[in-house]
Amino acid sequence: MTGPAILRVALDTPLRRLFDYLPASGDGHAPRPGARVRVPFGRQRLIGVIHSHADRSELPRDKLKPIFEVLDAEPVIDARVLELLEFASGYYHHAPGEVIAAALPKLAREGAASRAVTERWFASEAGTAALAANGLARAPKQRELLAAVSVADGVAAEILSERFADWRTPMRALVARGFATSAEFVDAPGIPEQDLVRNAGPALSPEQAAAVVAIDAAATRFVPFLLYGITGSGKTEVYLHATEHALRRGQRALVLVPEIGLTPQLVGRFRDRFTVPVAVLHSGLTDSERLAAWRQCVSGEARIVLGTRSAVFAPATDLGLVIVDEEHDSSFKQQESGFRYSARDLAIFRAQRAGVPIVLGSATPSLETLQNVAAGRFTQLALPRRAGQALPPRAAVIDLREHAARQGISTPAVEAMQRHLADDGQVLVYINRRGYSPTLACTACGWIAPCRDCDARMTVHLAASRLRCHHCGADAPLPEHCPQCGYEVRHVGQGTERVEETLAGLFPEVPIARLDRDVVRKRGDLESVVSRIASGEARILVGTQMVTKGHDFPNVTLVVVLNADQGLFSTDFRAPERVAQTVIQVAGRAGRGAKPGEVLIQTEYPDHPLLKALLAEGYEGFARTALAEREAAGWPPFAHIVALRASATELPTAVNFLRDARKLARRSPDVKLLGPAPAAMAKRAARFHAQVLVEARERAPLHRLLGDWLPKVDAIKAPRDLRWSLDVDPLELF
Repeated sequence: MTGPAILRVALDTPLRRLFDYLPASGDGHAPRPGARVRVPFGRQRLIGVIHSHADRSELPRDKLKPIFEVLDAEPVIDARVLELLEFASGYYHHAPGEVIAAALPKLAREGAASRAVTERWFASEAGTAALAANGLARAPKQRELLAAVSVADGVAAEILSERFADWRTPMRALVARGFATSAEFVDAPGIPEQDLVRNAGPALSPEQAAAVVAIDAAATRFVPFLLYGITGSGKTEVYLHATEHALRRGQRALVLVPEIGLTPQLVGRFRDRFTVPVAVLHSGLTDSERLAAWRQCVSGEARIVLGTRSAVFAPATDLGLVIVDEEHDSSFKQQESGFRYSARDLAIFRAQRAGVPIVLGSATPSLETLQNVAAGRFTQLALPRRAGQALPPRAAVIDLREHAARQGISTPAVEAMQRHLADDGQVLVYINRRGYSPTLACTACGWIAPCRDCDARMTVHLAASRLRCHHCGADAPLPEHCPQCGYEVRHVGQGTERVEETLAGLFPEVPIARLDRDVVRKRGDLESVVSRIASGEARILVGTQMVTKGHDFPNVTLVVVLNADQGLFSTDFRAPERVAQTVIQVAGRAGRGAKPGEVLIQTEYPDHPLLKALLAEGYEGFARTALAEREAAGWPPFAHIVALRASATELPTAVNFLRDARKLARRSPDVKLLGPAPAAMAKRAARFHAQVLVEARERAPLHRLLGDWLPKVDAIKAPRDLRWSLDVDPLELF
């Protein structure tokens, strides 16, 4: 079937397809790909994005419906980003409409204008005459409002909201009488100051300068760089200089960070350095704030776009540089639900298609990235020295088999804290477990407080007098006695809350701060804790992994890792890598200023090969050994894995679905299917989880199998309570 252009529209539905429509009746031209349209969909009116044009459809032309309206005169998703989204939909085998929806803020998906507009109110000629004739005497609110808008340029709605409470009601009465009218004006982008640089930064070290020169030399082509710098080596300064060069070429920079907590610090560094607008995108913003930042990108006003993983889809044209800070961080992978993607990997694809360099920065690079360097696909830029005169900290282990510990803190650790505090240093105590204690147990019958909805124990939160599950969020009162036998219960193990209590008893005169997700609950909480440490008000900081996320505390001279053994014996092949990264990152908080730093690692396994390798050879030595083990075992990055997961209210339902799905997979000598098998924590959030792993040495046969297999899995008539998903390149397998 041929004829005028057919619009292929991506709609936010789980269906793995596009939908064909005709242009609106009487519309002389078809909207361009990347523009939003409102369309009929069954009995609904949905907003979608034009994906492409076609000259024929599988449906007869008389069965196609016209779109209702075009929302954008110009595309809000440019061709390069649309190409990125199409690649992501194919690579992650996810519905194209849901993938494209991920590139739009919520209010844009609901139809908000793509450009910022100002609503202004004016008095009409009739309204001006009524005022002159002293009319509206019996409606003083309407008269006052009409007088306010009777100026030549009118008055913006925001100003009316500041001056008058509930002004919309009397304004509607004025409009009905023909006394007032309104208009919307598109806001013009602001004009930046002439000089790009507001404040010059510190002088670069020779290694930093060499890195900036290398990045700048690749300005017109795709070159992936690994900026491998030890903690405190000045990676951010390299980012700033490379960004300046891109800005001076008239281009834009895209900067990705793994966590919201890092965003304010890095935004502050970029805004202090440059005069150009910086658009910030992350999930901690309100819907209106996200829309405003997105509009800055669409209009071209933003010259620097900085945000967490979803910012990889930001509509930033004329890209000259892409930066991924802390590239190893698992937060770059969307793992929970919906569209599961790696923002780091998509950033690499985006830089490749744009023909620009990308800088992946880390003190503990992922093994995948290190293998890309070893294979010659990435170029490594090394920052082996700390900025200024700071030296790497001294590191040692404390053997818990030989030293007594009080509530998890050994005597040598306490003595070291006393010594550093006496020398006017600050102390960071790391334990990757929040709450008061991970277990509540009965001293008589052995009862352990279980989560009703998970195969997990409830965590004690003593200050709140609650038991909470950190997997599903279940919450219950903290019992004083065993609910089974009535005997006394005790708290087993330590969390940040208990460690803070113990340290307060050991150092009653020393101010202590805590940094974990129980403390950081609303906007400003993180900045408050960080400022207490940075200012010196708090002398001891107790925290979880949140303290490893790029914070710079120059006066911290001692780091104590309380429980280094978590993850050493995990069945997950990635666990040793995560342990090594965490230890190196948290150790890097020590000695970043003029004073030397010290790191003490408490462990019951001081002879464990991982810890020995970290102490003797650093992260590089560990990575060499780990990559050799991965290659021998056939694990990523020497193989590629996909997880087909299912969950249901009963375990057999999930397993049986996966078993039926596996039977539909085409056999291939290049692809292995493993399972189905229950997850290590089979029951989570009142649902049972299982998975099938699909493994191949090469990507091509793996994706060919998935392309043939998934439509068949879609067609399985599954029970109503069953949910299934596909995770390509999963970070967690068991």
